[in-house]
Amino acid sequence: MAILDTSIVNVALPRFMTLFGSEPDKIQWILTGYMLASGVVVPITGYLGDRFGTKRMYIWSVAAFTLGSLLCGLAWNTESLTVFRVVQAIGGGMIIPVSMAMIYRIIPRQKIGMALGVWGVAAIMAPAVGPTLGGYLVDNFSWHWIFTINIPIGIVAIILSISYLEETPLQKNIKPDLLGVFLSSAGCFALLLALSEGQDKGWDSQYIVSLLVLSGFTLLLFVLWELYVPNPLIDVRLLLNPVFSASLAATCISTIGLFSAVFLIPIYAQNLLGYTPMETGLLMMPMALVTGLMMPISGKLFDKFGAFWLGFIGMFIVVVITYHLHTLSLDTDYRHLQLLLSIRAVGLGLASMPLTTAGMNTIPVFMVGRASALNNTVRQISGSMGIAYLTYVMLQRQAYHTSVLSENVSITSPMTQHSLGQIEGMLMAGGLPAAAADQGSLSVVMGMLNRQAYMNALADTFVVSAIIIAVVLPIVFLLSKKRVEQERKKQEAYYAQRKG
Repeated sequence: MAILDTSIVNVALPRFMTLFGSEPDKIQWILTGYMLASGVVVPITGYLGDRFGTKRMYIWSVAAFTLGSLLCGLAWNTESLTVFRVVQAIGGGMIIPVSMAMIYRIIPRQKIGMALGVWGVAAIMAPAVGPTLGGYLVDNFSWHWIFTINIPIGIVAIILSISYLEETPLQKNIKPDLLGVFLSSAGCFALLLALSEGQDKGWDSQYIVSLLVLSGFTLLLFVLWELYVPNPLIDVRLLLNPVFSASLAATCISTIGLFSAVFLIPIYAQNLLGYTPMETGLLMMPMALVTGLMMPISGKLFDKFGAFWLGFIGMFIVVVITYHLHTLSLDTDYRHLQLLLSIRAVGLGLASMPLTTAGMNTIPVFMVGRASALNNTVRQISGSMGIAYLTYVMLQRQAYHTSVLSENVSITSPMTQHSLGQIEGMLMAGGLPAAAADQGSLSVVMGMLNRQAYMNALADTFVVSAIIIAVVLPIVFLLSKKRVEQERKKQEAYYAQRKG
């Protein structure tokens, strides 16, 4: 539900605009506020879990998420809903890294693949299920339900956590890295805000450039400080582990692969094919179900064979199908598109969790909280970067194709005159006067031109997305089972020596 709430609200935004009488730029903060708050809290979860215990932090994060959901359901205007979404995001952003760290602490390493496969069902399925569930609740019940549905689930989760989870060892002697908290929060906030608003404000605007410079400078200071302080918030020396670094890079790229479909397909389905949000959600539902089905299977296979073959075969399937999506047209069949997305989901479900788990398996148990925080920070930022870059590519290519197609549609061309005459005749047959039909025929042609330019731009964006995802294939060679095991022993020996 924590991941679901990043996307479930999307379909309700038009309803909020009408209900609260808000402008699009203000209503967008209902989404942006959640993303920023959840991204900022992720880096500090490792320290909090080590200091206060992962069970306690998990219960408190679920409680904060549930309380935030209750408050959101009681919101009376845009401002109150935005504030309550931040409360909800503080809990929701902490649930994921804390729960991942807890799994690594309580599950034996030889069974970790299966455990994370089950855990990862939510992480992969939620972004695709969110719009469908949100559309259904808003259309058939009330907008309040997209928030209040979390309350009984949160209460049950808290009760079960208190009853069944065991507390992890506490490290009461570690001091809080307050400067690290400030620098990581400021850097992540500025970067995520720039990525979310760059397309609207303009990537070369002073506002966005200032945010990017601020984030780069602050995150650089954060890295330097973390190398100096005795008890770092996030031990950046973890990046010296080549297997863990390769795993982070692969996770970053596979996250972009996930969001390229979750982001681009709804645009294609709704803006070009004219599907409703509910129809679009149902279009993507098989993809989500297939991915969820594959996660435990890939986890079981990972425990036996390691990450290399699963990662390579899975991401190869994703690359091939993503590239094939550039052949989509304005006449693509609904079922055919569902089939393509489902095949793509097989590859994504096969590869995603092994790519992450391979790197985490090289981390000593007492460091998994910090490693989980770093992993989920990278995942959060890479998802935002992927969407921002693909949006930029799509709009740039749309402008290019509009220009190219416009050059071929000359008003003096016999073909254009013939087409205009046919459209004008159809409009006059429908009852329009000659002058209005003449103007309307030109509008129809321009509309068709813009629609085709949009389609061509989406096709180009899928090609770019496939190229980005293909970068993961050589990285996978660093994640073989033998390499992972060798690096795990090396890291254990290194930290044992440091302790000694």
